[in-house]
Amino acid sequence: MADNGKRARQQEAKEAFFTLTQDQIDFIESNYRAKQSRLSTFATRDEEAIYEQPSKVAADGLEFIRPSFRADVDRIINNPFFNRGNDKTQVFSLFRDDDISRRGFHVQLVAQTARKIGEALRLNGALIEAIALGHDAGHTPFGHAGEHFLSEIYHERTGRYFNHNVHSVRALRTVSPCNLSLQTYNGILCHCGENNFAEYTTSPCDGFDALDELMESCYVENGRSSFLRPSTLEGCVVRICDILAYLGKDRQDALNVGIISKGEYYLDSFLGSNNSMLIQNATFNIIKNSIGCDRIAMDVEVSDEIRRLKALNNETIYMYDQEGEGKLRRFVFPMMRELYHKLLDDLDAGREESPIFTEHMNAWFMSTRNPKYAQESHDDIVVDYIASMTDDYFIELYALLFPDDPKSHTDLYRPYFQ
Repeated sequence: MADNGKRARQQEAKEAFFTLTQDQIDFIESNYRAKQSRLSTFATRDEEAIYEQPSKVAADGLEFIRPSFRADVDRIINNPFFNRGNDKTQVFSLFRDDDISRRGFHVQLVAQTARKIGEALRLNGALIEAIALGHDAGHTPFGHAGEHFLSEIYHERTGRYFNHNVHSVRALRTVSPCNLSLQTYNGILCHCGENNFAEYTTSPCDGFDALDELMESCYVENGRSSFLRPSTLEGCVVRICDILAYLGKDRQDALNVGIISKGEYYLDSFLGSNNSMLIQNATFNIIKNSIGCDRIAMDVEVSDEIRRLKALNNETIYMYDQEGEGKLRRFVFPMMRELYHKLLDDLDAGREESPIFTEHMNAWFMSTRNPKYAQESHDDIVVDYIASMTDDYFIELYALLFPDDPKSHTDLYRPYFQ
């Protein structure tokens, strides 16, 4: 009887606090449909969303408050791998500096820039946000240097290549699955902006088998990732905004850590002399060339200038033998190799006291989200674990597993004050 009374009170509370009236539902539905009707002919509609497990897409009466791609956003930001981006390197590792970008800030900047363009072009803003916020969920610690290190070790072991864009899909689909739409996964997979173009046309991806084929091509063909084209215009917007988000901001960060001088920071470019001007002018040019089109385009001169500025960054920033990069090659790469083989040995031997079990495979978000995860190959499980680590976690784990050869934060990081 007590249980019946409790259930009755809960039902009363639900009806009193969480149930909308028909007038309220009609208002929300009308507003939603009006927004959908204003979308471009070339935008992706919510009803076009394709799910691998449609039965797990809750029919909870929230389809006008939380439509498909908005639900994707919710699932991404509540996934543990999204949160870890706050403490992963964007470009400059091993610097104690609160003013340089971390991976988590970068994805927000991509999302903000892409939403502005998408709104002007009447594209689906929720899909843009989902792709942008999820695009680096699988990135490694220590930025692209860490990605290259991990790929080298993985390739030695398996003959396959690690790519952060592919791993972002794997992290959100296999490691800690959150049942995103095909369009969101495809946009995440195809976001890499190493090669930029004057115009971005879409490339079909009709189902999850096609997505698997694209992912596999990146595992076996080195450099394939940078030539992928998204299947939606929303994905194309995120791809170009990934470039815009880092092009000028990386120069700001380089100035903060002393890699370039103030005089070197300001660009001699018709796109603008600093980060904000560069983003604003490039954004306006993209909008100007893309309104009412089935592609995302910019003037060839703008695309060429973006390519030139990327080459300038590569020469003056990314390839600069600065203190952090020198330490990455001298210290972090050997540490990653030792960690990889230690964790693999623990996994092969079934040492359940090892962090590969206690901190990764048996973590709540793993065991509850994917009970079949233990059937994955051991190399892939080790790669999943290392890629998921933040910079500091990686260093702390190394010290735990190799106490006779610790690399302290003092040894590795440039301090705040020196």
